[in-house]
This record gives sequence, C-alpha cells and structure tokens, in this order.
Amino acid sequence: MARMAGRRTLSAAPVLLAVTFGVFAVAELSPFDPVKAYAGTAGLTATQQELDQLRANLGADLPLIGRWWDWLTSAVTGDLGTSTVFRGPVSDVISERLGWSVLLAGTAFALAVLLGTALGVLAARRPGSLPDRALSAGAYTLEAAPAFWLGLLAVWFFSVRLGVLPAGGLTDPGTDTVTADQVLRHLALPALVLGLSQLPWFFLYVRQGVTDALAQDPVRGARARGLSERTVLLGHALRSGLLPVLTLIGSRVPELITGALLVETVFSWPGIAAATVEAATSVDFSLLAALTVLATAAVLAGNLLSDLLYGLADPRVGFDG
Repeated sequence: MARMAGRRTLSAAPVLLAVTFGVFAVAELSPFDPVKAYAGTAGLTATQQELDQLRANLGADLPLIGRWWDWLTSAVTGDLGTSTVFRGPVSDVISERLGWSVLLAGTAFALAVLLGTALGVLAARRPGSLPDRALSAGAYTLEAAPAFWLGLLAVWFFSVRLGVLPAGGLTDPGTDTVTADQVLRHLALPALVLGLSQLPWFFLYVRQGVTDALAQDPVRGARARGLSERTVLLGHALRSGLLPVLTLIGSRVPELITGALLVETVFSWPGIAAATVEAATSVDFSLLAALTVLATAAVLAGNLLSDLLYGLADPRVGFDG
C-alpha cells in the first residue's frame, strides 16, 4: 500500500504542474482583463498610466511563463498569491471556505452511498418486481436531472411552499453568530440535493452487483445450507456486490465537485465551489489556479482511495497499480 501510494504521489506532481500551467495559459488567451476586473468601476475613469501601474503591481504585465513561474515558486513556499476579488491572501480565502465545502460534500456523499446501497439491495432482492421497477425508474430520472434544477425544485417545495427549511446561506438573516443548529438546518437542503444527484450511480451499481451475486454458486450454496435470507443477502451477496462500488468512489469525485459548484451557488453556501465561480467571473487567476489544483488533487486522492479500498476488500487484486 505504501509503495502504491508513493508511486501515485510522485506521478501526481507532473499532473498538477500541467494543470497549473493550463490555468495560466487559459488566462493568457482569455479576452477578459484582470486589471479592469480588479479596478471595477474605478477603471472606467482611470488613466492608461494608472492602469499600467496597477498591471505592474499585480504582475499582469509579465509574460505567460513568468507569471506561471512566479506563482509556482511562491506556491511551493506556501504563498498562493493574493485574491483580487476577495482582497486578501488566497490561502486565507481557501482556509475560510474549505471546511464548509468538506462538510457539504462529505454529508452528501455519505447520504448517497448509504441510501443508494440500501435501495440497491432492496431492488435486487426481487428483480423485475414493482419496487425494483419503481426505484430503477426514479434512479434514471435523477441521473438525467441537473443538480441546479433539483436545487431550485427543492427550494420551491421545502422553502417556499412548505416553509420548513431555509432557502440558502449558512445562518438565518440578521444573525451574526454561527450555531450548530442553524448550520444543520441550512445544510439539510443542499446536502439532500447534492446527495440525490450522486445517488443513482451507487443504487445502480449495488443493484447490479447484488443481483449478479445472488445468481452465483456460493450464494446458492448458502441458501441450500438453510441460511436465512437476511444472512445470504447481507453476509454474502452484498459483500460481493459492493466491490464494484469501491471503484465508483474515485470516479464520482469529479462529478461531486461539479455538483457542489452548482449546489453551493444555488443555495449561497459559503464554500470553495462558490469561490470558484466568483474567481472565474472576476478573472481572479491566482485564486482560480489554487482552486483548480485543489480540485485536481481531490480527484487524484479519490482515485487512489478507491484503488486502496478495492485492494483491501479483494486481496486477489493486490497493490501493484
């Protein structure tokens, strides 16, 4: 495991370098001017000399390679630059929002895995039955539904029509103190929407895996020995059917990040994804580069985690990848 993790970590370095360079290359080709975006309305009345001075202060007058190399050498020492949209160090912007994004994504992912597994086992017990057809139809419907549409629908139903849950934000309007009760109430809707957007894949994988396992000889042998249906289903079929789900964990990380970006925007959740939108719309390339590296690292870590879990669950696979 240690050798595999070490090899993956070494191979991740050139990937991250290429990603950071790609961000600055896109910035070079972008028609947006970061200096005018930083100046805002003041840039409309500023002289060209003032704009040139501001460009020099921001380092925007350097060539592509120079800007990328300056950012990279500073990032290695922990200095990720200054965010032009948040008017502060990029590291502070990320540290203030990372915890809220992890809370949202972790809660949603746990909900998707647990609920998807339970419903997948329920559907696999009797393939072709009414519960199986109804759950499968619901999963395919959710799979096709965009996360932002689910978010708007949830706001309309739970916040506007029923009035039981807040429509967005982290705390109630006019409240300065962040309490656990308020966070949980405001977390409920975005976590539910993000979890439902990820649920179909776990449901379908578990359903197919358990259905295939129930048809295998070891499971039929367990039934022939007189074991209870609960023991056969949970102790044999589910254990075998969950193996493909472990590989799904890593592959769902990019979709989870994309879904979080949309959900945080819809619900005004103060996380990393919402900061990514503001960085992109305000041409804040220092912040955008750091957030892109963070997202890439999360994807690579998710793929490594799924391979490690699969190797632990099935010793025949090993850790040679």
